[in-house]
Amino acid sequence: MSKIEQTMADDHTSAPRYRLKKTAVMVGMMGAGKTAVGRALAAKLGVPFLDSDAEIERAANLTVPEIFDRDGEIFFRKREAEVISRLLDSERGILSTGGGAFLADENRTNISARGVSVWLNADIELLWNRVRHKDTRPLLRTADPKATLTSIYDARVPVYQKADLSVTCLPNLTIEQMADRVLDVLLTRPDVLEKTNA
Repeated sequence: MSKIEQTMADDHTSAPRYRLKKTAVMVGMMGAGKTAVGRALAAKLGVPFLDSDAEIERAANLTVPEIFDRDGEIFFRKREAEVISRLLDSERGILSTGGGAFLADENRTNISARGVSVWLNADIELLWNRVRHKDTRPLLRTADPKATLTSIYDARVPVYQKADLSVTCLPNLTIEQMADRVLDVLLTRPDVLEKTNA
């Protein structure tokens, strides 16, 4: 037991320690990696990982596609705004949001006032390669899902460009490597993240 504790202690002393001062909110298109990268980043920083879609699903006891089907997108967006606001007021951490969340003025204002937005900027080909085999994206349930994705992409990119920070996604990077890239960008903002000696 003491050997395991010693090993864990050694790991902690050799790894950099961080202090997150504001919640970092992952924004961007479906398939950009907001959940996977956000989860890996939270683990690196030792902070909670929060997911607005997962919180909505938990509260409704339905999946996001089921909520879209039953109640419509307008209803979903209202719940989404409520959940994001609540999560921004909870413990500081890494918050992953749905692809459409950052489009709402209310969400952008809340995120800017109480956290920092990080756009995971992936191009259309990378996004299509990631989402084309999944049936969990309600907005892509169309006759030509790639054309739909491209249309959504073209409409949303100008809004995503308003994010506080941006990190380019590359197809050859692992989730861990992307999390490291986001961490490095967050460190350019000492009001958001700093290394500590503790």
